[in-house]
Amino acid sequence: MIRKLKIILEMIKFEHTVFALPFAYFGAVLGAFIIDGRWPTLSHWIWITVAMVGARSAAMSLNRLIDEQIDKHNPRTASRAIPAGLISKVEVLFFIVVSFALLFYSAFMLNMLAVYFLPLAVFFLVIYSYTKRFTWACHLILGITIAIAPLGGWVGATGTLTWETMLLFTAVALWTAGFDVIYATQDADYDRENNLYSIPSRFGIRRALIIARFLHIVSFLAFVSLFFLTPLGWLYLVGVIIAGGIMVYEHTLVSADDLSKVDVAFFTMNGILSLVMFIFTIGDVLL
Repeated sequence: MIRKLKIILEMIKFEHTVFALPFAYFGAVLGAFIIDGRWPTLSHWIWITVAMVGARSAAMSLNRLIDEQIDKHNPRTASRAIPAGLISKVEVLFFIVVSFALLFYSAFMLNMLAVYFLPLAVFFLVIYSYTKRFTWACHLILGITIAIAPLGGWVGATGTLTWETMLLFTAVALWTAGFDVIYATQDADYDRENNLYSIPSRFGIRRALIIARFLHIVSFLAFVSLFFLTPLGWLYLVGVIIAGGIMVYEHTLVSADDLSKVDVAFFTMNGILSLVMFIFTIGDVLL
């Protein structure tokens, strides 16, 4: 059982929960600060964490299960656990059920608004894996799905929704969509040949990278807007500027002629960016 669990956690890149979890905390801290002028409680921290682990684990496992045939015929992904026969579909399905159970229970432990938003969250967690079959806007759907993290953190800690929440939601959604476009450049030819949809396969790699830059510029402006429209102070702004620098560096790593550093741009730099935003926001609220 432990061996199977290790295979599943490796399959879903469990360590990359670092992408979304800091933004869930970001939403919780900012929401509690703006709405009540307080800090999230220990209970909030615990159940938001459990909810995020459950949501991401369910979503990634579903993605691997739904994409089994696509992964099987793509040389880049053929070695993944399900197409390689390292784990069965039934075992993955059981893990998905347990992950969703964690998400549902955590929502009930937080507040009723979190419970009411469960159907919306589950819809996007499930539908994303199918979108590459019918729309090149699949990257935006992934962005919306990941941006539910700060939205959920805010709702979980405050039981409210405000316009500030939606600004944060937009910033994270476009940031995610941008780096997903960069990641998808690796499969542009395969997607085009197999009738799969993505921005790189539809518009070409060069134009896709321009679109990714545009998404990241708008995301950066949305993060900056939070500085002017909320009580957040100068330390938060410093974090945003550093995050903007990370986005710029990310784009220097890849070009239409050289995609060899896509993994560095996708995994390493985005993990650092989310942590930077969280740490500087925490520091700003503490000050």
